[in-house]
Amino acid sequence: MISPLVGVDVTTSTTTDPVGTAREAERFGFDFVSASDHPEGTTPSYETWTLLSWIAAATSHVTVATRVLAVPMRNPALLAKMAESLDRLSGGRLILGLGGGHADAEFRAFGLPVPTPREKVDGLEDAVHIIRRLWTERSVTHAGRVHRTEAADIEPKPEHRIPVWLGTFGDRALAVTGRVADGWIPSLGHAPLDRLPAMRDRVLTAAAEAGRDPGELTCALNLRVHLGSGGSGGGADVAGSPAGVAEQLSALVALGFTAFNLQPTDRGQLERIAADVLPALRAGPKLR
Repeated sequence: MISPLVGVDVTTSTTTDPVGTAREAERFGFDFVSASDHPEGTTPSYETWTLLSWIAAATSHVTVATRVLAVPMRNPALLAKMAESLDRLSGGRLILGLGGGHADAEFRAFGLPVPTPREKVDGLEDAVHIIRRLWTERSVTHAGRVHRTEAADIEPKPEHRIPVWLGTFGDRALAVTGRVADGWIPSLGHAPLDRLPAMRDRVLTAAAEAGRDPGELTCALNLRVHLGSGGSGGGADVAGSPAGVAEQLSALVALGFTAFNLQPTDRGQLERIAADVLPALRAGPKLR
C-alpha cells in the first residue's frame, strides 16, 4: 500500500496555541502543518501567512502549507515573491496552497472586487502561471484574463520546485488543477465521498490532456477526524477506534489519495492519532 503524507490543521485562532500545536505535530512525526485563510470576521485570528512564517521559525523540519490562500486577496506576482522568501528562510519547507476564494463577503468587507465564478477560476489559472514563470524566468510579461504583469522579475529564484496545491471543486477549476498544479486538496465537507472518484478523474484527465504525467500530482484530502464513537465540535468526517479510522483512511488511499490534512476535533487526540493511526498508514514506501 502507498504510504501517504499526513499533515495536521493548525487553527488560526488567537485563543489557542498554534505554534505549540505545530511543534507537537513535528515531534509526533507528521509531515506538514497547514492553516486556512479567512482574515475577515469577528472571531480573533492570526493572518495565515504571518502565522505560518512564525511557525516555520519555531520548528525545524515540518513542512508548512497554506490551505488555501484566496487568490483575489493577494496580487499573484507579490505572492510569488512572498512564497520564495518563506521557502528559502524555512529551508525549503513550503507548500503553496491556493484557491479561487470562497467567501465573497470577505472581499466586500475589505473593499475588494467580488469576482464572478468564472473570474475566480480564470484568476487562479493566471496566478499559477505568473507565479511559476516568476520563479523560473526573467522579465515576465503575462496578459491573462484577470491578472497581468509587465516585464516583471524577482530575485532570487527558488532553489527547488515549490509545490503548488489547489483547493478546487467545480469542473472548470478541477481541469485547471490538472493542467497547472502539483496537487489537489479539496475538503471532504465540500466534496462528498461519492463524488470524489469522478472529481479526481477530472483532475487527472486534464493533466494527461495537457501532456503531464498524472502520477506526479498529489491528491490530498482535508478532513475532520475523531477517535471515539462520534465526532465533536460539529462532527467529524472520519470517526471511530484507531483501527477504524486507519481503515477508513486506507480506503481513501485505495481511491488514489496520497496525502491527508487532518483536523482533529480535539487537539488532545494528536498524540493518539500519531501513535495509533499513522503506523497503519505508513506500511508502504514513502512518497516524495
